[in-house]
This record gives sequence, structure tokens and C-alpha cells, in this order.
Amino acid sequence: MPTSMPDIAHSADALQTGTLDWVGMGDIELPLQLASKDLNEIPVNAKADAFVSLDKPDAKGIHMSRLFLALDTLSCEQTLTPITLAAVLDQFVTTHKDLSNAAKVVLNFELPLRRASLLSGKQGWKSYPVTITATIKEQALSIELAVDVTYSSTCPCSAALARQLIQNAFEEKFSGQPLDHESVHAWLGTTEGILATPHSQRSIANIKVQLPTDVKEFDIKGLIDIAEQELKTPVQAAVKREDEQEFARLNGQNLMFCEDAARKLKALLDKQDYKDFYVKINHYESLHAHDAVAFAVKGVEQGYKA
Repeated sequence: MPTSMPDIAHSADALQTGTLDWVGMGDIELPLQLASKDLNEIPVNAKADAFVSLDKPDAKGIHMSRLFLALDTLSCEQTLTPITLAAVLDQFVTTHKDLSNAAKVVLNFELPLRRASLLSGKQGWKSYPVTITATIKEQALSIELAVDVTYSSTCPCSAALARQLIQNAFEEKFSGQPLDHESVHAWLGTTEGILATPHSQRSIANIKVQLPTDVKEFDIKGLIDIAEQELKTPVQAAVKREDEQEFARLNGQNLMFCEDAARKLKALLDKQDYKDFYVKINHYESLHAHDAVAFAVKGVEQGYKA
């Protein structure tokens, strides 16, 4: 008669007693079918971290396979929504009765979105890094959505200095001469006429929001859309010459220090119904070897800290 296999996590004594905040697994490969507002259900290749608390001081360990199998069911049989994610957390806790009272899942993936060009009508794919973190503690559910939005930022100081150089060149070229429209127009179209340009750089806004407690669906595209509309200069996918020219115009009309971008997004997110938010602005300087960085939070008690 076969003997039962030993369960060391259940039967063995801990080498040292004590509770632990989180125990589990990281970087689990997890294909998922994502449901989000204004998008068709879309497959994403996620990496998952799965944890439960270890609240029994003398327990040897947790049952990691139970976490893995709950996530595998989500991957193979369900669609990722706030409701199914909450059910996974509940299963984590119920399958660790007397061991755990809290559970957490972190999902990291790239969300591909079709984005239209500025003027030409062409479209292309852009991928956005997304992190969804769901936690249940003392039967209270919390879901955080984080996205990275990449955009171009043009330095206001550099723009002012470039304009001054252009003014000086104009004065040197036309001083003491009668001005006529044709000659000035022609000069402005030369390299000499625009002898200086402001520096700009690729920039990234890291945005985290705490979703409402009663949330039933994700709206990842909605958060990305309002952030890009506020910043005005998101990086582009398909680009023809007219799109590049319009992008240059938008950069010239939306000069931004990192402080400007942070204030824009803080004011925008203050108008939304998120429980809390966190913004980190990263301007990867083209002038300096260092970055320009700014932070903003909603400022709720026991909320995000900058």
C-alpha cells in the first residue's frame, strides 16, 4: 500500500518562530485575457508576483502551489477584471486558513494600443507598461493601477535663449535696412534664420492610481488617454512629414519643465474619482547628464508619499 507523501510545510517545525508580512512567488509567467473599458478583450503576457501573509508564528511555510494553481485558473479559464482578481485573492486566503489573513498579487505587462497620427490619418501600435496590484487585508480590497506614459518635453529656458539668438541674428542681418516681406520671409526659411533650437527630451510620467472600492472594470486606456491629452506631446507611432511638423508645433506651444508636467497631471487627477494617486515625472535631459524629476501625490491621510 503506497504511503502518503510528506508535507513539510504543514508538519515540520519552523527553524525560528515569527510572523512574516509576505511569502510567495515572483515572476510567474502568466498569459491573461484582459478586459478593460473601450477595448476588446485582449491577450497580454504578464509576469505575476503572488503572496500571502504568514501569520502563524510557528508554521514552517505556506502552500505555494495553491497560489500558482489559482493564478493558472485565472489564466486558462477566466478574463482579468477587478472581480476575478478579487476572487483570486479570496482563494489565496481561504486555501491558507489558519496561516494567512492577507494576500497580494502584482501583474506586470505591456498593453498594446492602436494610436492615430496627429494629422495624416495613419495608425500604429504603441505599447504601454502597466502594473496592476491587488491586495486584501482584514477583508478590505485595494486595487492599484500603474501606467507609464512617454512624451516629449521642450525646455522653456532653452526656448527663450534660442529665441534671443534668433532675434540677435535678425538684428544683425537687417539692421539699418528697409524691411520687405519677401526678404524676411525668405531669411526665416534658412538655417541662418533659425540658427538655434531649444533642447527637448523623451520623458516618462509614472502614474499610479488607487481605484474606487466598488470598481467593476478596468479603464486603462481612459487613464492613458487623459494623461496624453493633458501633456499634449505624447510620443508618436506612425509619422508622416505633416505629423512631424505638427509634433514640432505642439512641442513649441507646450514648453515644460518637470514641475509643469507634474502640476498638470496633479490638477488632472484631482478631478477624477480615484481614491489616491501618485505621479513621478522623469525628464531624461539632453543638455545634462542627470535627469530632472518631480513628484506629486493626492495628499490623503495614510496615502501615497512622494
